[in-house]
Amino acid sequence: MIAKHSLIQHQYIDRESGQVCTERFYAPRMINLLYSNVLENAPFLFRLLIGVRFTKWLGYLNYESFIGGKILGNDDFMKACNIDSGEYLEDPRSLDTLKKIFERKIRYWECRPMPKDVGVVVSPCDARMLCGSLSETSQLFIKGKFFDLEELLGKDKKRWLAAFHDGDFALFRLTPEKYHYNHTPVAGKIIAFYQIGGAYHSCNPYAVLTVATPYSKNRRVVTIIDTDVPGGTAIGLVAMVEVVALMIGSIIQCYSKRRYDDPVAVGTGMFLEKGLPKSLFRPGSSTVVLLFEKGRVCCFANDVVANMSAGGVISSFSQGFGKSLVETDVKVRSAIGNVSTLQRQSWRHRLCLMNFSSPE
Repeated sequence: MIAKHSLIQHQYIDRESGQVCTERFYAPRMINLLYSNVLENAPFLFRLLIGVRFTKWLGYLNYESFIGGKILGNDDFMKACNIDSGEYLEDPRSLDTLKKIFERKIRYWECRPMPKDVGVVVSPCDARMLCGSLSETSQLFIKGKFFDLEELLGKDKKRWLAAFHDGDFALFRLTPEKYHYNHTPVAGKIIAFYQIGGAYHSCNPYAVLTVATPYSKNRRVVTIIDTDVPGGTAIGLVAMVEVVALMIGSIIQCYSKRRYDDPVAVGTGMFLEKGLPKSLFRPGSSTVVLLFEKGRVCCFANDVVANMSAGGVISSFSQGFGKSLVETDVKVRSAIGNVSTLQRQSWRHRLCLMNFSSPE
């Protein structure tokens, strides 16, 4: 299914200020051309252009070659995007290419404080967020618009499809100027880790509206975390799906317990602490999808939910999908949902009865 949409203005709400902001699109004419004329009139060429070779070449041209820096200008780009160089861990003078700016490290332990409540789910990235439910009985019901669950997790992953059936989800859309490290949204043990091949569709709202369920068509990495273990967040199974996009050639898994030092690749059996760096998206736009078991999220953040139906905001998603869907710009490690105290107490009691052994 392909829906036709003109390139329209897209606005979101900044969480910290409450202000309505207009998104600055990157290469809008190219996106418009790719997802209209090329898609409709030259489907074979379109498939080539959303493939890995083109996306790596385009990423290199924009972010690594001298051409990208000359066209955009590193300092001008930082100013236009309101990137705060005061957050940098490295000397700003060392970030002399757009690629280095996009892959910057920040003093997240200072500038991205994390709630102390162990039952809080935190944002995995600096991104524009939407939340929803796959259950038709939920007021947040959104199904088949951004992803298809079977496609997203893999049609052969029966265990995980059953676990997240009718569950809740949160979408985090990273725009190119964002801090591109992903952090762990919950604490728990990895019980599955796998990759699924796919295309490199843009995460630009226009492209999302044009291609049905794009997030489950792109190449992605799936991490299934069991949080019902000692030291875990006690919110059941959580799937963290990291989705590549146009100009994102790879996702580097680099979990670190000591800020960014001594990074290691994540894998099955590893325990993840909450709020720590887990992976790095290569420059460009990208998306993270979090999936939760039905009934395990007590509630998503009130402001994020309220903003989704805010009036007077021109959202491409609202106009394209016929449902109020206004994004909130959130910071990594900020609270986006929580598990109820009753659920946490119940699980702690079960752990005591099992001599602190995690479930099968």
